[in-house]
Amino acid sequence: MDDPGRSVHLMTERLVLRRFTSADADGLVGLDGDPEVMRFLTGGRPSAREWVESALIPLYLEHYRRYGDLGWWAAEERASGEFLGWFEFRPTVEGVRAEVELGYRLRRAGWGRGYATEGARALIHRGFTDAGSGVERVVAYTMTVNARSRRVMEKCGLGYVRTFHEDYPEMIPGSEHGEVEYALTAEQWRARAGADGSGIIEP
Repeated sequence: MDDPGRSVHLMTERLVLRRFTSADADGLVGLDGDPEVMRFLTGGRPSAREWVESALIPLYLEHYRRYGDLGWWAAEERASGEFLGWFEFRPTVEGVRAEVELGYRLRRAGWGRGYATEGARALIHRGFTDAGSGVERVVAYTMTVNARSRRVMEKCGLGYVRTFHEDYPEMIPGSEHGEVEYALTAEQWRARAGADGSGIIEP
């Protein structure tokens, strides 16, 4: 599959969100290799390099080809260029742009600094203000016990929708409490004056 190259999607005061390339394998393997980063995802189990290179990165590149402005975005610190992790903003239903899932996974070095909220707010702002995006609803999911991630969702304006349970092939600590869904519609966002203070700096 063709590699679209390093292309900046958007910038904020402290972050650059750009397209992934095949050269990002080391960063992704390192990110998923931290047991604390993966605690609420796999119970701490790392992602295999082979899977990252043969499945994950090709998935990212395919989304750029199909959707252009919706997908997974590598996050870098503007000041240093350091790879911090990624943000997800992609359709929940194949080929339908009206509802997108918001996600984020950052290295521990970026925790507690407001990066997740900053990047997520910028993506929501872009999704709801770009006339061509077609985004009308943003959803996000995490484990019920993942208080840090739930707080980011709340800071971004998403509200609690439901708690649900899924059948997983392997239970991890905390999964017995289920998953939670949060959501925000374009109408709700506009009613809260969400158009102000996006923090986006055009590349």
